[in-house]
Amino acid sequence: MMELRLTHLRRRFGRKLLFDDLNVSVRPGEWLAITGANGSGKTTLIRILAGLTRPTSGAAELWRDGQSLTGPERRAALGLVTPDLALDGDLTARENLEFHAQMRGLALGAEEALLAEVGLEGRGGDLTRTFSSGMRQRLKYAFALQRSPPLLLLDEPTANLDAEGEGMVTRMKARQRERGILVVATNNPREAEGATHTLRLSGGLRQEDALPPSGDVTPRSGDR
Repeated sequence: MMELRLTHLRRRFGRKLLFDDLNVSVRPGEWLAITGANGSGKTTLIRILAGLTRPTSGAAELWRDGQSLTGPERRAALGLVTPDLALDGDLTARENLEFHAQMRGLALGAEEALLAEVGLEGRGGDLTRTFSSGMRQRLKYAFALQRSPPLLLLDEPTANLDAEGEGMVTRMKARQRERGILVVATNNPREAEGATHTLRLSGGLRQEDALPPSGDVTPRSGDR
């Protein structure tokens, strides 16, 4: 069984404490909402979960069948959608997906089906520099879904999307909850509704264990 486990997680930038003593365990069928104002550390926490940034102390581990995954195994188990994800504007949407698949050692051939799934059917041959911001966001979802990841990390998932795109995200979140673990970082309360676990970041405050939406995370005083 897969499990995402945060233990006494702490991150600071110089003298600024972003968050401290974060603890939560998330298993398949459950999902974690990370909420808080701009600058509270949501994106930093997503990057730590993705293995792109190291915590100052504590651990953010992905376990499978009693073993902590590291390196390539961990990267193979997750999908990530974030505003930081770069697209090559001089490649078509299909070529971007093919390049991404080759870099991750995935088989080719599913690109058109992925594009259709995210609402970009018939646009595979178009250069991504001609895409609107919403279309680029949809393509990022296609990247994340290329290997049907057991862990899906979404940072501001509906940014730049219209109502139809938001519906697509809602359906993808529901499917991910059925097959694995979902983590959503957002400052939109609607996007956090129904979470089985919630971490409410407040920028420099130490947090208790994450609780279901029926209870609040109680912050304690700041840096030790």
